Amino acid sequence: MKQVHFITELFDKYDGRSLQAYLNVGGFASLQKTIEIGSEAVLTEIDASGLQGRGGAAYPTGKKLRQAQAEKAARKFVVCNADEGEPGTFKDRELLKCNIYQVIEGMVIAGICTQSQEGIIYVREEYTNMHDEIRNAIAECYSHNYLGKNILGSPYNFDLKLFSGAGSYVCGEGFAMCESMEGKSGRPRSKPPYVKQEGFLNLPTLVINTETLSTIVSIIKHGADSFRRYGTEESPGTKLISISGKVNRPGVYEIPFGLTIREIINDLAGGIRNGKKGHFVQIGGASGGILPEWLWDTPYTYEDLAKAGLSVGSGAIVVADEDNSLLDYLKVVQDFFSHESCGKCTPCREGNRQLRFIFERITDGTVTVADYDRLEIVLDVMGKASLCGSGKTEVVPFRTAQRYFPELFLTKESLEAKKAVV
Repeated sequence: MKQVHFITELFDKYDGRSLQAYLNVGGFASLQKTIEIGSEAVLTEIDASGLQGRGGAAYPTGKKLRQAQAEKAARKFVVCNADEGEPGTFKDRELLKCNIYQVIEGMVIAGICTQSQEGIIYVREEYTNMHDEIRNAIAECYSHNYLGKNILGSPYNFDLKLFSGAGSYVCGEGFAMCESMEGKSGRPRSKPPYVKQEGFLNLPTLVINTETLSTIVSIIKHGADSFRRYGTEESPGTKLISISGKVNRPGVYEIPFGLTIREIINDLAGGIRNGKKGHFVQIGGASGGILPEWLWDTPYTYEDLAKAGLSVGSGAIVVADEDNSLLDYLKVVQDFFSHESCGKCTPCREGNRQLRFIFERITDGTVTVADYDRLEIVLDVMGKASLCGSGKTEVVPFRTAQRYFPELFLTKESLEAKKAVV
């Protein structure tokens, strides 16, 4: 069982832009069930499913919803994080394009469970071509009482709107997203307080990923046991992954946790292009770890990837073949981080500047022992002292590259000495 259809069961089964077509295939049944059984029963089902946040942090979703529910305020928000600015990640795009009504349904359910009456879908600017369709879907839901006052005759109210981001990677971070929606530069804030306490407009805000919302709808519809039929004990359920790079069939696939990286590449993505040999993959987006070909039999689970120093992250898998230089690849990753750093905190801003200088010396062969000593200091400080998760995780690709490809991080002299010994 390589590819499954739990979250994506309605893909290509109906016109994703039509509310009536969604209703014809059972759409909004989970919302109706939520109204009937109440939020506590829904939260218990989500707890039982073992669902972890699908945006990258892997935080238990039931726990996150309960924490948001516990915040008391007259006005609270649910924000769908559809920023998806991580290179190599495009699975949320498919959910917005193929099944926007399920995303909206998930937002209303999250609103009921957390006693929030306002929602915002934060979509990255680069998805402009989908903005009108999302707005039309929201308008259709209002006209049929799936949004607005007394939803489906219940006491629940929920208003929803679309917000277009400005195309900044760091706006995927909760506080930076709130700043962006407030019309400010998208930069993170210091914690505490946390987003769930004082987020958008300094009000309690639940920021939740597009895929997580869609999965909630499917779990309520089919039950936690149906979800746990897939995956492993520690990594239950399914995951949407985005495969790109040197493969024959790049795209978005829904898989059960537990497949190996090699199975994903060969059986789903059609193997390496042009019969080339695999070299490495980067898993989890630009801030994800590097895994060499000889470890591609590692199962794709939270626990097994953690043992290898990696994480599921955003669900991206970028595949490189024997013609790809890892150092050149890391240089591109570092250029991305340098460009996208918001510049607010010194560790990330200056750390990226130093990394750029060091990598220029590595790639042109003039790197010294002092450069490598400085590299260690920079990575250590960035990983521990950066203000937000972006700066903290930017070190991961470099750390895992050092772990699995140590020969690339040698001076010219030490490399020649090593060759002489061999």
